[in-house]
Amino acid sequence: MDKSACPERPPGYGGRVFTPTLPIRTERLELRLFRREDFADSFAYHSRADVARYLYQEPRTPTEYEAILNSKITHTGFAAAGDRINLALVPHDLGRVVGDVMLLWTSSEHRQGEIGFILHPDYHGRGYAHEASEVLLRLGFDGLGLHRIQGRLDGRNTASARVLEKLGMRREAHLVENEFIKGEWTDEVVYAILHREWLQRS
Repeated sequence: MDKSACPERPPGYGGRVFTPTLPIRTERLELRLFRREDFADSFAYHSRADVARYLYQEPRTPTEYEAILNSKITHTGFAAAGDRINLALVPHDLGRVVGDVMLLWTSSEHRQGEIGFILHPDYHGRGYAHEASEVLLRLGFDGLGLHRIQGRLDGRNTASARVLEKLGMRREAHLVENEFIKGEWTDEVVYAILHREWLQRS
């Protein structure tokens, strides 16, 4: 039986739904829930082949992405393992969505979570993914009471690996040709950080 099928709240959770107070503003970014009017800006990168290269899916079609955006809009908090939130990444000086970040609650029993991020290639190299992911770690550890948060990526995705390393996450595993994706065997790399390590780093 899947342990996540019978979720329990982590210690100190109090049985309440955790709904982050949004938007969250950092030095350069606003992180907020997605809106229907974000379709054009966010579809602009979800439809790109270079963005989908290291992901499981192919570039999204308009119909596919409309359903995905609707799902992002409706997920606003955490009540049980398996819940997630996707936040729009909006630079203050641009006022439009250039990426999104995700926090997934993967296990209640083991207090585990996972982060992920996607950014429009035109805005790579500016530190936006790192700045936004710092917020996700804080939400996961301080808000949701997680013990461990991980990030998983294609072994060829060295740019994303650098982001996770800058966050203080350790490289825990390199799984060689463990998945057959888009017609080829690919490696998977796993990074993670514990709550106590995050506190020490902070």
